[in-house]
Amino acid sequence: MAAERTPSVAVLGTGIMGAAMARNLCRAGLDVRVWNRTRARSEPLAADGARVADSPAGAVDGADILLTMLFDADATLEAVRAAAPALRPGLLWLQCATAGLDALEPLTAVAAEHRLVFVDAPMLGTKQPADAGQLTVLAAGPEEARGPAAPVLDAIGARTVWVGEVPGAASRLKLVCNSWVLAVTHGTAEALALAHGLGVDPQDFLDAIEGGGLDMGYLRAKAAVIRSGELAPSFSVDTAEKDARLIVAAGEAAGVRLDVAAAGAERFHRASELGHGGDDMAASYYASFPDDTASNGS
Repeated sequence: MAAERTPSVAVLGTGIMGAAMARNLCRAGLDVRVWNRTRARSEPLAADGARVADSPAGAVDGADILLTMLFDADATLEAVRAAAPALRPGLLWLQCATAGLDALEPLTAVAAEHRLVFVDAPMLGTKQPADAGQLTVLAAGPEEARGPAAPVLDAIGARTVWVGEVPGAASRLKLVCNSWVLAVTHGTAEALALAHGLGVDPQDFLDAIEGGGLDMGYLRAKAAVIRSGELAPSFSVDTAEKDARLIVAAGEAAGVRLDVAAAGAERFHRASELGHGGDDMAASYYASFPDDTASNGS
């Protein structure tokens, strides 16, 4: 009996998340090709065994699976359209970026135009779980895609939650999950900002809630980032603002008013204007100090 062929995966988008995912695909022994608009962000992956392509079509040519992890829907559509000469009928497309609900129609239209098998597959997790291959994948797509997708999803995630066969179900769930993540991030930032303003030791705040119903690991993780001032992004302010606006738009379309999410989007925007757009989203903290009176949350 012939040995099963190793799947070949084209990864378009090698930012914080895409690079980690591509690296884990290489470690799993898959044939990986990568492309990024800024080639320098893809080149380090060559040391992990990935082949670096100069164009989306170059990455996709001959691949069995296409994985997109770009900033937003526009960037995703542009890259996939650029890959059109290399797209073949039956190619499995795992669309992993948080692109929002309005993007579903144009994304699935491109997939239908090229007869691709489209799976809506956004991720839960940031840089650390991505590096460790411990993301949670939220997936919606045809039943027949689950087997071929498994080697890729198993390499990048700790588990895959299939939520239906119709694309969009996973993206809707992702927006709900992200609404909570962003709310906790802002809540942590504002609590530490208030502590700073009132002269309260933030450690006293953390000690006061320790072990109770108000305590949680994510609060402590973001509090540690703020207090250290080490803002290397696991999820950047600008990306968080983009996601917050997608959440607000989805709520509006559904007739749901999301005051906290809307205010949070503006808070991220303010932090970005203060020069923190590329920092970790915990830099929401600095939006409380428009005159930059606080260096960190310690």
